[in-house]
Amino acid sequence: MRALVVVVLVACATTDPSVRLVDDWPAVSRPDDYQAVTSEWTRKSILRGEYQEALELSATFKSPEWRAAHTAKDIETRGLTGEARDQLVSAAQADAAGPYEVEMLVTTWDRTENDLDRGKRSVWHIALVDDQNHQIAPIEIVRDKRPPQVVHAEFPAFHDFTIAYIARFPRTTPVLGPGVHQVKLSMSSERGGVELVWKN
Repeated sequence: MRALVVVVLVACATTDPSVRLVDDWPAVSRPDDYQAVTSEWTRKSILRGEYQEALELSATFKSPEWRAAHTAKDIETRGLTGEARDQLVSAAQADAAGPYEVEMLVTTWDRTENDLDRGKRSVWHIALVDDQNHQIAPIEIVRDKRPPQVVHAEFPAFHDFTIAYIARFPRTTPVLGPGVHQVKLSMSSERGGVELVWKN
């Protein structure tokens, strides 16, 4: 068994903005809200080994607020009106009511360790952690196979050495809703781990 590597965790918890951890679809969302909302719902962390950076993680929680802002941007960009616009909004609301989703942008120093889509065979353990510290295992983690320029346009932290994943988690416990104070995303391996936190 390989020895554990001593790591230093670098996070931005002290400067992360508070967010509304609610499950309600916003009454109003404007196209120009998208960049600000994406920034508010994105968390970043770095895991360092003895000699180099082992992991860089940027994760955006696709809350109803984020989905509404993204939908408003899509409507404006595509010039949708009437029924086409209403269908896009309905589809986004249906997605928001489904499994919790997190867009994970992952960069690893060892490229073979960037393997989240291998499921239980991945070197990484991923979990969403609710307000009561219950760990929720993902239903699936799949690669975001859209063109790099499209992913970068939605998530500016994406760069040449990053792999984008979509992690989906079941609604076994209410991660968003009344009385919820925080939700966490945990990513760990024998190298160490990082934890991203969204708080009210």
